[in-house]
Amino acid sequence: MANVPSLTLNNGTKMPSVGMGCWMGIPGDDERVYYMCLNAIKAGYRHFDTAAGYGNEKQVGRAIRDSGIPRNEIYLTTKLPNPAHAKVREAFEESLEALDCEYIDLYLMHWPQAGKPDAPEWSDEAFRPLESPTFVETWRDMEKLLAGGKVKSIGVSNFSIKNLEILLPECTVIPVTNQVEMHPCLPQIDLKDYCESKGIILTAYSPLGRPLGPDQPISLFNNNTITTIANKLGVDLAQVLLSWGVQRNTAVIPKTENEVRMKNNITLIQLSVEDMNAIDKLHLEPNMHRTLAFSTRQTRGMIFGWTFEELGWDMVDGIVVSK
Repeated sequence: MANVPSLTLNNGTKMPSVGMGCWMGIPGDDERVYYMCLNAIKAGYRHFDTAAGYGNEKQVGRAIRDSGIPRNEIYLTTKLPNPAHAKVREAFEESLEALDCEYIDLYLMHWPQAGKPDAPEWSDEAFRPLESPTFVETWRDMEKLLAGGKVKSIGVSNFSIKNLEILLPECTVIPVTNQVEMHPCLPQIDLKDYCESKGIILTAYSPLGRPLGPDQPISLFNNNTITTIANKLGVDLAQVLLSWGVQRNTAVIPKTENEVRMKNNITLIQLSVEDMNAIDKLHLEPNMHRTLAFSTRQTRGMIFGWTFEELGWDMVDGIVVSK
C-alpha cells in the first residue's frame, strides 16, 4: 500500500486522497481497464473511481477480486447514471452486482441532470431542472440506500454552488464529497470554500488537465510554473500537480495505464508555501482560468442536456471559467 494520506469525510469514514480514475476515454474497454486496475493495486493504489456510465464496473470489480487484497483495504466509488435518476435503487443494485465486491464505499450522483429514461447514457436528452425527477428527489432516494448497509457514503458530482444551495436545505444526509473538474487552471476556489463550510470535501477529476490538441490550446504539462517547480525538486510534472491538490485537502483521481506514471502519481511530495502560492496564482495568468475538460462542447452551450446557466457554471468569452 502506498503512503497516501486519507481524508476524513463528514460521516467519519476515510477516503484515500489519491485514487485511480477508471474512465478510459470510451465506455467499456474490457481488458485495458482490468489490467490498469490490477497494475495500480500492485503499485499501491487502494482507491478506485468508476461509474455505471463508464461501462467497466465488471472489469474494475474483477481486478479488485483477483488482486487478493482484502476488501476492507480498497475504497471503491461508482456513480448513478443520468437516465436512472428515477430508479436509484435499481441502478445501485445493478452496479453492486456488476462490481461484485460485497459493498460500495461511495455512491455519487454523477450529474445533477436527469436523463430521459430511454436515452443513451451521455446524450443531451434530459429533463429540465424543475421537471421530475429533480436532483432533490433523486438525492432522497439515494439517502434511502444507506439503510441497506451496502453503501457506506453518498455524494454528488458536478454540482455548482447554485445547485448545492437548492439541494442542501432538503438533505437529511449531507453529501460527503462533490466530485468536479479541478486543477490549477480551474482551482474552484469559491466552490471549495462553500463546500468546506458545509463539511463537504472536493474530489478532483481531470486533476492533470488534458494534453494539447485541436480543441485544447492549453496544457499544464508545458506550463513554465509547473515545469520550474518540477525541475527544482527533481520530480515528475504530475507529482507537482497532484501534490498541490492533496495539500489543498482535496482528493485527486488521475488516470494512467503507464506503470511508471502510476507509481509517480501516487508518490506525493511536500510543496513549500512558496511553491503552493505560485501554483495557486497560475489561473490568474492571461487565458489560463478555464476548463480543460469540456473544450469540444463549449460552443454548444450545454452539457448533457442542461445549459451552463442551469448547471450554475459561469462563462467568459465562450470559456467555462467556474463550476
